Amino acid sequence: MNNSQSSPTAAARHRIAVLIPCYNEAVTIGKVVADVRAALPADAAIYVYDNNSTDRTATIAGNAGAIVRHESRQGKGNVLRSMFHDIDADCYVMIDGDDTYPVEPLGDMCNLVLNDGADMVVGDRLSTTYTTENKRRYHNAGNKMVRGLINYLFNGNVTDIMSGCRAMSRHFVKNFPILKSGFELETEMTIHALDKNYVVKTVPIDYRDRPQDSHSKLNTFSDGCKVLKTILTLFVVYKPLVFFSWLSALMLIASVALLIPVFVDYFNTGLVPRFPTLFVGCLMGVMAMLMLICGIILEVNNLRHRQLLELISTRT
Repeated sequence: MNNSQSSPTAAARHRIAVLIPCYNEAVTIGKVVADVRAALPADAAIYVYDNNSTDRTATIAGNAGAIVRHESRQGKGNVLRSMFHDIDADCYVMIDGDDTYPVEPLGDMCNLVLNDGADMVVGDRLSTTYTTENKRRYHNAGNKMVRGLINYLFNGNVTDIMSGCRAMSRHFVKNFPILKSGFELETEMTIHALDKNYVVKTVPIDYRDRPQDSHSKLNTFSDGCKVLKTILTLFVVYKPLVFFSWLSALMLIASVALLIPVFVDYFNTGLVPRFPTLFVGCLMGVMAMLMLICGIILEVNNLRHRQLLELISTRT
């Protein structure tokens, strides 16, 4: 349940709203709020949603001038879901509270949204200092693998898939269904933008590692598995015909490979000595057709959802 200091429905519409989801970031949140305040126009609203922190994150953020609210459902996805629902703005800036992203590019990122028609502007870490600053093992390779996989599957050209520094339009935010609760959010956000043909731009940003007393909540392997699972799930959701066509092709190849020896024996001897092979081969052929039919049905349903989204989007 989301508890806020003021009623979300009574909140005014901001030109720029900065969204900072936080969990135990007392070491850095005060500096992040102050830096963002200095980098953006004075009328930009800075929101810090505290996600059950056990330290003084909320108090420090409030003292620094942020609008502090609380989200009891654990997970970054849950926090952003509440933020997107509660806050009304023309441009939304999402940034982490761990002071790993510089605030200087935020003005340019907002300008691309407000004046150049971008729906999402991604702060690109991987093209600058991420590989040298990031001290966590396997993160560099994992980011590159996820980037290549998503760009291949969704015909994209996004240079940093999992960046936590982004600027987004109101049109994108109010039409983005958040399905995940954790750190898979950025991946889900990128895939949605690519699939729905939103205007995505990138701005290179310098990344810096966390300060000495600030600790990451990420787990390289468990969170990496969640990201890969998210990619697979959303690939099935967004491109069902491609996914089930691949399955159908594999089953058809297996069916042909099993049935050819059976038919060779039949034409040579007039007998079918391998009935189990014949049965399995025919079953694989039937399953191949069923997979293709499932893909077609889901693709038609997906197309219908796209049409409805377009109709809804034109009214928001």
